[in-house]
Amino acid sequence: MTVSPLAVTGALHFTAPVFPDDRGFFGTPLQAGLFAETTGRPLFPLAQASYSRSRRGVVRGVHYTAAPPGAEKYVYCAHGALLDIVVDIRVGSPTYGQWDAVRLTGDQMDALYLPVGVGHAFVALTDDAVMQYLLSREYDPADERAVSVLDPRLGLPVGNPAGHDLSERDRAAPTLEQAREAGLLPDYARCRAIEVRNLRDAPARAAGGR
Repeated sequence: MTVSPLAVTGALHFTAPVFPDDRGFFGTPLQAGLFAETTGRPLFPLAQASYSRSRRGVVRGVHYTAAPPGAEKYVYCAHGALLDIVVDIRVGSPTYGQWDAVRLTGDQMDALYLPVGVGHAFVALTDDAVMQYLLSREYDPADERAVSVLDPRLGLPVGNPAGHDLSERDRAAPTLEQAREAGLLPDYARCRAIEVRNLRDAPARAAGGR
């Protein structure tokens, strides 16, 4: 497994090998020991695994969890293809307002790690595109927030707005500046403190120990 940083501070792009044969292929998008070896820290305590299935043209996001409580995420595409987008909405972050995008497919073992407070969005590039989420906290709708994926100041690579298939919630989401003025955005220092707490709660594991 290899790891490379994204343009958003703390966000990471993982790539694991794929082993094809005449039956299909086998791959492992996450190994806790290799996560620790490549990042120098253990994987966050896993509280929930979820997935979504989307038809071509669906856009989801930009979603985030209020911090506190905050949530770390590890995401990958289990089927089809997606353009996955991470957005730094943490006030005080050195990369606040910046984003990065990675094409994820079910034929590859690429995955993304999102720190606490980072926004997440994606565009489904195929029918039956499946996004898999591993989360450090169980879902609570009271803590879920959204910033507009169509915010022109963010300029996210989501294509022609007229062709978007968005939920009503996402279509009505505030811009980044509106969310900041309303005090809805996560604070960078507070997000980092939550990550440190998660590290304390994670099972003891020497970096790379398996």
